[in-house]
Amino acid sequence: MVVLASSNKGKIKEIKKYFGDNVVAFSDLIEPFEIIEDGNSFKENAIIKAKAIYKKLPNHIIIADDSGISVPALGGIPGIYSARFAGANATDKDNLNKLIEELKKHNIKKTEAFYTSAIAIATPFGIYTTHGFMYGDVIDEAKGDKGFGYDPMFIPKGYDKTLGELDDNIKKAISHRTKALNLAKHILEVVKG
Repeated sequence: MVVLASSNKGKIKEIKKYFGDNVVAFSDLIEPFEIIEDGNSFKENAIIKAKAIYKKLPNHIIIADDSGISVPALGGIPGIYSARFAGANATDKDNLNKLIEELKKHNIKKTEAFYTSAIAIATPFGIYTTHGFMYGDVIDEAKGDKGFGYDPMFIPKGYDKTLGELDDNIKKAISHRTKALNLAKHILEVVKG
């Protein structure tokens, strides 16, 4: 069994879809607690989360994902602050609306953007990390109600619809998280023996 260091329902659902019943959220095993993500990159924050949960559940393999969206035309924001872009207790919708506002403030209707996913795996043998990326464009409006986070404003490269409009199977096949998890799967096969 692998323990997921996340309380983000959308992320848990996505990772459980990938690994099946072999994944359990850490909050199903221990009382949730705050983890201060003060790293300077997705990788650093993923490692912080993985280590924090591993410390409390040392007999398990822990997977942590830190991910978000970056818009180069806006200086790379929201980047590592994607989950709290609109404030500490912001909802996905709040964050999405704030990024749309930023685009409008700069008179940008559509511009390049990319998602990053950093996966950290804490094991008795050490910490391992992987990365995955998904490139495309963000638009200054939300379209569709599938996915979560910034999905309704992100159009992946090669498509003309947002992730909020595309079928879940398409998103799963092309997502930054899937790419990072594909690499993580190889590491898990080795550490699990």
